[in-house]
Amino acid sequence: MITSDLDRTLIYSAAALQLTVPDPLAPRLLCVEVYESKPLSYMTEAAAALLGELVGDAVFVPATTRTRRQYARIRLPGPAPRYAICANGGHLLVDGESDRDWQRAVAARLADECASLAEVRAHLLDAADPAWLLKERVAEDLFAYLVVERSLLPEDWTRELSAWAETKGWTVSLQGRKVYAVPKPLTKSAAVRELVRRTGAERVLAAGDSLLDADLLLTADHAWRPGHGELADTGWAPQQVTALEEQGVAAGEEILRRFTAMVTHEGRGVTGPVRGVTEAGRGVA
Repeated sequence: MITSDLDRTLIYSAAALQLTVPDPLAPRLLCVEVYESKPLSYMTEAAAALLGELVGDAVFVPATTRTRRQYARIRLPGPAPRYAICANGGHLLVDGESDRDWQRAVAARLADECASLAEVRAHLLDAADPAWLLKERVAEDLFAYLVVERSLLPEDWTRELSAWAETKGWTVSLQGRKVYAVPKPLTKSAAVRELVRRTGAERVLAAGDSLLDADLLLTADHAWRPGHGELADTGWAPQQVTALEEQGVAAGEEILRRFTAMVTHEGRGVTGPVRGVTEAGRGVA
């Protein structure tokens, strides 16, 4: 099973491409998302070709913090994935439909283990300054996020919010212009473990760039993170996580090359010592 974050891991907005070569040498790009009749997200054509081939050799599971509606805008190469994880693990999609049993299990954990969305949302709005707050949103009635003017955001504000959220059973992640507040039990790794149980997958490969992806990468037998993002900024690279040097859309292409090389390697019957996914994920979510 191959599972990966999408935004700033496999797909990139124009602002996140980080193209560093002269214009005549820039890679050809494929638009994979349109929003309000305008192109929004891209991957290189080489990355698109790699993904198109990869989905025929492994179970590919997109794992995103996006809502189901936001995820539905994306058109990745190849056939539509049978499984997808949305809302940071709040929804497990099977053939495009949210699994109701999974929804109930998630709701029960949130009710038992952390403060309510209403309480956290109220604190977010009270702590935010209109001088830099652009928008406030609730995603799938599961978590909240703010869209901010990053250049005006006080340096200590996110750290102070994180400390408060920790006492409530929530976590905070700053990604680009968005500040996410997410319940700790709401994880991509929990949804991946459920899919491993259902599919019988023996190994899991993963990729992601943000704090909200850390549990996903720790659950995998092997994982990759790009040279940008929250995890790269802190130098985070546990034993089973390879820290790539590539940044921007080039990192997305390199991640898919690594996925492909690993799948091809194992397809030839060559495997190395790895941790079992069930043990790796134990206690993470």
